[in-house]
Amino acid sequence: MSSTLDRIAALTDEASTAIENATTTANLEELRVGYLGRKAELPNLLRGVAQLPPEERGAVGKAANQARQRLEALIEERGGALAGAELDAKLVADTVDVTLPGVPSQPVGRLHVLTATRREIEDVFCGLGFTVVEGPEVELVHYNFDALNHDPAHPARSRTDTFYVRRPQSVLDAVGPDPSREVVLRTHTSPNQPRAMERQAPPIQIIVPGRVYRRDSDATHTPQFHQIEGLAVDEDITLADLKGTLLAFARAIFGDERDVRLRPHFFPFTEPSVEVDVSCFQCSGTGALPRTGARCNLCKGTGWLEILGSGMVDPNVLGMVPTGEYDPERWQGYAFGMGIERIAMLKHGVPDLRLFYENDLRFLAQFG
Repeated sequence: MSSTLDRIAALTDEASTAIENATTTANLEELRVGYLGRKAELPNLLRGVAQLPPEERGAVGKAANQARQRLEALIEERGGALAGAELDAKLVADTVDVTLPGVPSQPVGRLHVLTATRREIEDVFCGLGFTVVEGPEVELVHYNFDALNHDPAHPARSRTDTFYVRRPQSVLDAVGPDPSREVVLRTHTSPNQPRAMERQAPPIQIIVPGRVYRRDSDATHTPQFHQIEGLAVDEDITLADLKGTLLAFARAIFGDERDVRLRPHFFPFTEPSVEVDVSCFQCSGTGALPRTGARCNLCKGTGWLEILGSGMVDPNVLGMVPTGEYDPERWQGYAFGMGIERIAMLKHGVPDLRLFYENDLRFLAQFG
């Protein structure tokens, strides 16, 4: 029995010295496992007490338990001292800027690709002398159709094509059954052309960006989209002025080598009316890809991309300005309208307009 008690005393002294000399919490953990772990000698002595003669069990068990408790207390005391010292050293080594926010700052946002495209277009036309104006998105039929020379039977007036807004009965009683006083969500930003001419005498040179609404929804149409209308009225303006303006615009947006062409078309508020194409910037207007010679997928092999509609302002539109200041015998002008989504799709090669509105950051982050 004396040999077992002597071994317990020796283990206790050895472990105590090692614990006192431990320099790190990691080193202390190794000592704890070595002296008090499941495979260590002291715990094994405790587990072997049952195999000792009855007269030895009490003394050996008591000595082993006392040794374990003493070592556990030493480890806890030494561990606290080492942990405090390590924390102090870390605080000295680390530099903390107490002026920083308590949580990571959020990443700086970016303009949506449509907003960026709109601002880019505005910058081009402002450089050409145009002024940016805005107007209501909920519009009177008078400005949306009548003042722009739309025939009363024009398909765009149909409730299947245009969103009509229900007016309160009190308003209906006040204005009567006059169809021109009906209210719609504007189908284009052109209503601001007659509005601007009512406010300002000629000459005038404006662009009108904003949201518009139509009953369409597919890969190239959405119920809500964005347009920019342009209007210039002065003496002796011709179709050549319109072409020169749009050529400058196309080269600023799509590249210096671009050319434009005008194709006859029809719009109620312009006469003559033209569709405007820009030479394809992917195939340089050849219709074939430069490296492979394959048909250009962007322009479908034509070498041209349709970008907008335009024309000379119809004299009827000028004559309908109630102030009488836009005498069509003296003043002429041109007007144009383009979809901002269309410009963005062509410039960035986006195949589906709906991608602009799905708020997928993987898509939108490409245009930072």
